[in-house]
Amino acid sequence: MEQTSVAIAILWFFVFIYAILGSIDFGAGFWAFIYGNRADTRAASIANRFLSPSWKVTNVFLVLLVVALVGFFPRATFLLGTLLLLPVSLVLILLTVRSTFLVYAYSSEKYSGALKVVSGVTGLLIPGLLLSVLPVTLGGFILVEGGYPQLMLGKLFTSPTLYAHVAFGICAELFISALFLSDYAREAEDETTYQTYRNIAIVIGPISLATAVLATFAMNPEAHWMVVNMNANRMWFILSLIAFFIAYSALWWRRRDGRLGHPRVAFTGTILQYALASIGYGSAHMPYIVYPHLTVAEGFTNPSMFNSLLIGYSVGTIILIPLFYWFWRLFMKDKRYLKQE
Repeated sequence: MEQTSVAIAILWFFVFIYAILGSIDFGAGFWAFIYGNRADTRAASIANRFLSPSWKVTNVFLVLLVVALVGFFPRATFLLGTLLLLPVSLVLILLTVRSTFLVYAYSSEKYSGALKVVSGVTGLLIPGLLLSVLPVTLGGFILVEGGYPQLMLGKLFTSPTLYAHVAFGICAELFISALFLSDYAREAEDETTYQTYRNIAIVIGPISLATAVLATFAMNPEAHWMVVNMNANRMWFILSLIAFFIAYSALWWRRRDGRLGHPRVAFTGTILQYALASIGYGSAHMPYIVYPHLTVAEGFTNPSMFNSLLIGYSVGTIILIPLFYWFWRLFMKDKRYLKQE
């Protein structure tokens, strides 16, 4: 396997992991905001119970993603950093504000209301801004003058492609987070909250699928090449669609104890669905990082840097895996934490 293929696979893996963890993290913040003032449900309490320790882990993968991009593809970092200076800067500002409130608001009741608002608003804005990266990489919005790339913001903001991708990102975030929180509530033996998030997932699931299809058709005419390549890789998307229907149907499967729904099967199947679609999308995007200005081979670093990064990530993985497992046991499985009032 070529070094460029290994590097882009590692980078895409971190993109996928951060997309899933970020969806759960930001979605939990949004649901905590929505249900924060409701006295008839503990949905906000369950969301905050997950959110309190987990947002730090999500940011770890964001750092790993950025380091991988800068290390493996320095030219891509320069190009994307130039083109996406505005949305990336806004994301960093929002992440800073959100992290600040998450750190300090829990120690002071005075800021609990502000935390709900900040967490809810950023829970929608950050994923939307991050998804704006994808249309830019598909081509049609970049103008090169005098050797310097410029993003045609006017054309981008009037393109259906941008809004279709943003809509898909937000719907997918809310769907994944609702599925996860339904499983988290079931683990905490809170059947009422489980039903709340299960009902949300039932409503948003088909909408997320519809926005995914809409985002694909909205790529024309700026990214007709991508539509052609996705059609060539359609088997991945067919498998993804099958995984969605299996996962979605699991919300109606009856358990042995008579309770309705298998949220863990639904959540796991949905992750598989997005993994299959991600492979298809990534394969269709090859060999370009930014069409048609930069390919994977053109943006790749030198072999020495690649080998150093590969060793670093291998050692880091060996260290982090047991720590993540310990974290999972402490905050995702320990009944003393899950069932606290």
